[in-house]
Amino acid sequence: MTNALDALIEATKKIQQTPQQQEQQRRSFAFGNTAFENSNITRSMVDEQADRLAVQHTEVRDR
Repeated sequence: MTNALDALIEATKKIQQTPQQQEQQRRSFAFGNTAFENSNITRSMVDEQADRLAVQHTEVRDR
């Protein structure tokens, strides 16, 4: 690897994602993997399910 690439890789190791960025990354990963298997899956469908799961998680946590 070049020195510039090594420096970039090291710099990215120090980046801390916000919870919102982590959620966006999680949804993107879910969409990419499910859409690969089923082209009928949309980002909107992934978002809807993620929102439903978040509500369920909150309800369980608050019990």
